[in-house]
Order: sequence, then C-alpha cells, then structure tokens
Amino acid sequence: MTKTAERRPARERAAVPPPPRQPPRPAGHRRRRLAEQARAYAFLLGGLICFALFSWYPAIRAVVIAFQKYTPGQRPQWVGTANFTHVLHDPEFADAWRNTLVFTGLALLIGFAVPFVLALVLNELRHARAFFRVAVYLPVMIPPVVSALLWKWFYDPGAGLANEALRTLHLPTSNWTNGADTALVSLVLVATWANLGGTVLIYLAALQSIPGELYEAAELDGANLLQRVRHVTVPQTRFVILMLMLLQIIATMQVFTEPFVITGGGPENATVTVLYLIYKYAFLYNDFGGACALSVMLLVLLGLFSALYLRLTRSGSGQEDA
Repeated sequence: MTKTAERRPARERAAVPPPPRQPPRPAGHRRRRLAEQARAYAFLLGGLICFALFSWYPAIRAVVIAFQKYTPGQRPQWVGTANFTHVLHDPEFADAWRNTLVFTGLALLIGFAVPFVLALVLNELRHARAFFRVAVYLPVMIPPVVSALLWKWFYDPGAGLANEALRTLHLPTSNWTNGADTALVSLVLVATWANLGGTVLIYLAALQSIPGELYEAAELDGANLLQRVRHVTVPQTRFVILMLMLLQIIATMQVFTEPFVITGGGPENATVTVLYLIYKYAFLYNDFGGACALSVMLLVLLGLFSALYLRLTRSGSGQEDA
C-alpha cells in the first residue's frame, strides 16, 4: 500500500503531457517590432526635445544664473550666494511673499469653496443643466489678459460698472484696486472668476461618480441636505478636494497676470507678488541674477507642494486599485 501510494503521484505526473514548446519567432517579426518601437520613440522625441529646450534648459539655466552676476552681452561672473543675500535684504522681498501668501489664503477661502457650492447646485439641477455648465465654463475660454482688462474697466472708480451698480443701489462706492486695503481682495475675485469653470467641472465629475444608494440611505435615516453633504458628499470626494487644493496652492502662488495688468503692483506695493517681483528684477532692474535667485526660492517651495501632490496621487490611486 505504501509503495503504491508513493508511486501514484509519479505516474500521474508522467501522464500529464508537457506544455507544447512555442515555435521560435522569425527574425522578420522581431525586426518589425523593433521598427514599431523606433517609430514610437521617434514621435516621443519631438515632445522631449520641446520640453528640453523650453522647460528643462531654462530651469537649469536659471539655477546657474542664480549664482552669477549676469548681464546680457557680458561675460557672467560667479558670485556665489551674493544674489540670494541681496534679494533677502530687499524691502520688497517681504512684501512680495506676504502678498503672495495672503493671496493664496484668500484664494483658498473664496476660490475653493465657491466652485464646490456651484458644483453641488449644478448637480441638483434637472433642467437647462448643459446651458449652466457652458455659462460657468465660459470665463475659462477668455484669454487671461483680456479677462484682466475687462475687470480693470469693471473696477474703475469713476465710470466702472462696479461703482455704478453700487450707486444705483444707493450704497457707498469703493476704491477697489486703487485702495491698499481692497486691491488684493479685488484681484482674488478676478482670479476666482477666471478659473472657476474648470474646477466646477472636476467637482461635477466627482459628484456624479458617487453611488445614488448612499444618498437614498441617508434620506431614509432622516438626514437633511447639509447632513448629506457632510456625511456623504465630502467623504466621497475628499481625494479630489485635496488634489484640487494642492493644485490651487501651486497655481495661486504663481499669480502674475492680474497684478501686472490691473494694478501694476500697486498701490503702495499692496499687490506685488513673488512672480511680479521676479519680473521687476529682470526687466526693470536688469538684475537677472537676483531674478533667478528669487525664482529658485519659489521653485523649491513649489517643488515641495508638487512632491506632496505626487505622493497623495500615488496613494490615492493605490487605494482605488485595492
């Protein structure tokens, strides 16, 4: 009995036929595959060259110039960290960073909550949904400079539409972008209006992916609208909310168009941002070393936020796959 039991697995294994061997692929098939891969990399090569010339090379070149005394047409000289020291002792440096951080905070407070509320409203609409989506997205299609010029006329303290509307309602007028206390808030409203549409559509896509059974269960439990938003909508969209928040921080810390076109950094440096100060160093002060030094500082800070964004994106995709 023991010998038979020991022999049976060997016999069974011998009875199973070995897998058939794959015939060797012909050399022509390998050549065709290599040719297809070569064509694919050739198409990618154009994009890589564009990135290298217009993105990677300028970034690397800016890091090098940050440690040089650079004047166009003259031979650059290495000065070490002198450019960073000069920028740090500039009185406008503190104003630029403070304005940038305040702008980012106000943009998160105003420009982060408003798109989410609008997406909730549009998601509940039953009629004319497509029309309102197009209306919300329309400002995104307007060029940023054109949008800034329209708002500059809108904020005009004399014949601007904003003060005309306030006069019609018998309300006190405002200096808007001409007042040091209101200029930065006015620019936040411009940036929020200009970038509202894309954020709303992303929120809409996230809201429509939430299973309807969760809302039905919450309604059966007696949850009102605010409770459903708090306990169903926000938890189900928290990953998208966090991603958009990080992207908005990265974008708003690079604000330039609105201060440049509408206020010119004024009044009293109330709207001078880091990117606008970089522009002043390079094209008004002709100090490219200082401009690149300030750019490197901003690059390091935004790199930290970008690394956090990539980390959260990977963890979020891993959770979805699980």
